[in-house]
Amino acid sequence: MKIPIYSCFLFLIISLPCLSQDTLSKRYILSKIVKTDTLSPIIVPGKIIDGDTIPYVDLNAITVFPQATFNNYNELLKYEKLVYRVRKVYPYAKLAARKLELYKKILDTIPTPRARKLFIKKAQKELEAQFGGEIKNLSFSQGKILIKLIYRETGNSTFDIVKELRGGFSAFIWQTMASLFGYDLKTTYDPENEDQMIEKIVQMIDAGAL
Repeated sequence: MKIPIYSCFLFLIISLPCLSQDTLSKRYILSKIVKTDTLSPIIVPGKIIDGDTIPYVDLNAITVFPQATFNNYNELLKYEKLVYRVRKVYPYAKLAARKLELYKKILDTIPTPRARKLFIKKAQKELEAQFGGEIKNLSFSQGKILIKLIYRETGNSTFDIVKELRGGFSAFIWQTMASLFGYDLKTTYDPENEDQMIEKIVQMIDAGAL
């Protein structure tokens, strides 16, 4: 992944102490197994209907997605590549949004511009040590999708985020650098038209269908 997008992403998701075990590459699911012996009572939720007690269980709602159809193998291959790219960068976009919100709150507590600048510099170094290798390995196509998904998750373009946090001049410089490598930090997200397929894939990921 080229330097402008790499640097911009590092800036967006400043590494903070709360980011200790919340990594992108690993998810830890804690399961609790409750053991009961044959003499222990088991309480099951139920409802009384017409004098009878009927056990019941609330099930989570599920979303059913229509089967994707393709006219030829090339369309299928293109779709599978898009799924791979979205799954690769979507966690980064969600992390960026989460960290951006927390980052703004912390900056509000820092009294001087110099202290704010030092905080940003230190945090970027910590983040680079934690995620630098992963971000650098993103491809050009993955980088373009990441910019779109950052807009989806934050409601702002990468350019606007940098402008808000670093100022208009920095945003201009970063946009100029990014354009040299084929990126546009002002890219938005259009789930109804241009990015409809990306949106479908994201919804499937959220629903656990991918």
